[in-house]
Amino acid sequence: MQAVRAPSVAGSFYPEDPVELEAEVSRLLADAEPGPRPKALIAPHAGYVYSGPVAASAFRRVQGAPVGRVVLLGPSHFARLRGLALPDAGAFATPLGRVPIEEAPFPRDAFAHAREHSLEVEVPFLQVALRSFTLVPLLVGEAAPEEVARALDALWGGAETLVVVSSDLSHYLSSDEARAADAATAAAIVDLGRVDPEAACGAAPVNGLLLCARRRGMRAEAIDLRNSGDTAGHRRRAPPACSFGGLRHASHLVVGYGAFAFHEVTS
Repeated sequence: MQAVRAPSVAGSFYPEDPVELEAEVSRLLADAEPGPRPKALIAPHAGYVYSGPVAASAFRRVQGAPVGRVVLLGPSHFARLRGLALPDAGAFATPLGRVPIEEAPFPRDAFAHAREHSLEVEVPFLQVALRSFTLVPLLVGEAAPEEVARALDALWGGAETLVVVSSDLSHYLSSDEARAADAATAAAIVDLGRVDPEAACGAAPVNGLLLCARRRGMRAEAIDLRNSGDTAGHRRRAPPACSFGGLRHASHLVVGYGAFAFHEVTS
């Protein structure tokens, strides 16, 4: 096993300098509105200039919370993967330091994790918001909602555990088309329904969380819903956030982002 899963997108998706990175994440969190602490979150995973404000709106909800363990799921963009996999490492590193990876009964896939950004970009937010925690970083490939839900049930834990699913929403639509498509996706998430794979690059882990939340009688809340035109101010330039073949070169279009919170309902 490798000692550390090293950063792969520091200096591109977010600042490589630790002082600059902590200052940027702290600023984004400070600009976000506080709210009730959730059990689970959905947050986007593009470069911070594009999705950072939306991601911060999710992580602001857990800033300073007594969370010592984070179960983090995201899609595998660059490697074909069956099921769920941990990195082949004992720690997950960003410029802000190393986070211990908790042992869990899942296969390890160093290749799938090596270039993947969907988990990595969430970790600096968690490091600033929580300071000290262990991590269960799982990439999700070809996996049915039931398989993901079983994994979440096994890792659910109590109040000490936060579940985070990493997903962007629509890709390479016009700003108006993206708003309509993402509104429909947000409604499906809040209703604890099912998200179409074409509507979100992290549909597999999202649908697993939705199934788990539905069975547990949870309540979902939409915190923020914007696209790269709203956040970066370039409605005719989409970020190269994910790899979708030739579509990633359609630079006049936008990518959608949403932040969602899931709350356990007590009787």
